[in-house]
Amino acid sequence: MWGLNKLYLLMEKQHNRGQDGAGIATVKLDVEPGYPFMNRMRSNATQAIADIFQQVGKEVEELEKYHPGIRNHPGLMKGHVNFLGELLLGHLRYGTQGKNKLEYCHPFINRDTIPARNLALAGNFNIVNSDELFALAGKEPHENTRFSDLAAMIELMHTYLCREDEASPEKLDIKKVLKKVLPILDGGFHVGGMTGNGIGFVFRDAHGIRPSYYYVNDEVVVAASERAAIRTSFNVGENEVKELMPGQALIVDETGVIEVAQILEPKERKACSFERIYFSRGSDEKIYRERNQLGYNLTEQVLNAIDHDLKNTIFSFIPNTAETAFYGMLKGMEDFLNKVKIERILSWGRDYDPEKLAEMVSRRIRIEKVAIKDVKMRTFITEDSSRSEMVQHVYDITYGTVRKGIDTLVVIDDSIVRGTTLRESIIRMLSRLEPKKIIVVSSSPQIRYPDCYGIDMSKMGEFVAFQAVAALLKERNKEACLQEIYDHCKELNRSNQLHTENVVKRIYKLFTIDEITNKIAELITPKNLGIPVQVIYQTIENLHTACPRNLGDWYFTGNYPTPGGNKVVNKAFMNYMEGKNVRGY
Repeated sequence: MWGLNKLYLLMEKQHNRGQDGAGIATVKLDVEPGYPFMNRMRSNATQAIADIFQQVGKEVEELEKYHPGIRNHPGLMKGHVNFLGELLLGHLRYGTQGKNKLEYCHPFINRDTIPARNLALAGNFNIVNSDELFALAGKEPHENTRFSDLAAMIELMHTYLCREDEASPEKLDIKKVLKKVLPILDGGFHVGGMTGNGIGFVFRDAHGIRPSYYYVNDEVVVAASERAAIRTSFNVGENEVKELMPGQALIVDETGVIEVAQILEPKERKACSFERIYFSRGSDEKIYRERNQLGYNLTEQVLNAIDHDLKNTIFSFIPNTAETAFYGMLKGMEDFLNKVKIERILSWGRDYDPEKLAEMVSRRIRIEKVAIKDVKMRTFITEDSSRSEMVQHVYDITYGTVRKGIDTLVVIDDSIVRGTTLRESIIRMLSRLEPKKIIVVSSSPQIRYPDCYGIDMSKMGEFVAFQAVAALLKERNKEACLQEIYDHCKELNRSNQLHTENVVKRIYKLFTIDEITNKIAELITPKNLGIPVQVIYQTIENLHTACPRNLGDWYFTGNYPTPGGNKVVNKAFMNYMEGKNVRGY
């Protein structure tokens, strides 16, 4: 039960990584022939983790009801409870394809009558060359999972696993299997797997795009996507949890022998910066400091935007993920204000009195919790205008916090992807406070390009930055540029060269960052608002300063670490031009 409890904790402490479904799998060691040794349960219920472990709990309760004291006999428990085993694998689904179908929930399993040829896989990844993997495996994808990159990966790996077991039936070498499969994968991945004979393994891509951590002691080997989840679940120090480095695999054989092996030659580290900005939980001390620094690094830009007028400016954040960056921005403002205080006091010489000094020393940055995120509102209304009206109320405001027509309101968000929530909800709500001006600050740079390595942002037309560029082209009668680039993409596609360059970069080069930012501000401002709205973005340079170990920035810069990224962005642009509302991969 200890192992199951730890698995439950690890999954709950990472529920931020996916709420579209969950799954667990177990392998039992030394099982008598004829008895099941690998089990799996998946759920796409609203509270998927709770649903799974409640079912496991019921099984244990039923057993104890008829066999009191059976908990004192672990061997009997293991024989009667499906999910008591030595190897445990859990996954939380963040749906990038297949909607919320149960069939798309990890782990996937390929079964065989020979234990070593049973394979369970689950992971945090996207692979962009799934068709190639199916072809290499010589398998026609099942209708239910033909769009699943995990289905493609498990088919290919299972093919090589069976061949390897056939060649060396006395001792399966999973390292040989990984060395054949991993070089073929194009994408970012952190994947965990188990074989039916008791081998557990975790592997990571050569660029270290997706995060991967592990912890080992005398009793357990554990791996997860987030360091903080392991630390909390096992109550261990930061330095006790290791990072699985790019291209490495952590392998534990059926006897408990542990090996960290270099499967792929490590390439330039391109760990995903969006994990640090938003996706990972902020309870990790390094991530907390980085998000804080992201806010601090915006100080100068914000001060310039408010003409250094702190007296008539209120600072706030858009809950809940921007809160840590807000504290960093607040620290930047406080540092500036303290500098002003010192300069003013020194300039007085001896010309001051206690009252004058007290007034200066007691000046503070004005902060308020202006925006409040309500429980997720669901509407039964499908008619667009009514639905739009309901969307406005996802956020609420704290009335009486702003002096009407006098105060500038500065709110920080972690990122601006589509801009829809800002336009339809947040800015409308903030405008009810009637500030002199609204400034929206993004702790990340402009999101311009699709991501295809795990954080699913795949449709070109949905990015407000791309909408801004398209609007600027239209205004300046340069829409022909889009057609030229589209024709070039089609030519590359015909010659099977779509992966060789990111053609979409050319569109953004036609305008300055400020031109695009100002147009975004226009696009996210509701019509007839009557209050000026300004947008401030993090710079790429300051992003890298704040997150020096996570330099993956392709969604901001278009510099994809693998050829598949270029193919995806060009395909996404072609879909936009052809009016197809589909993913780029």
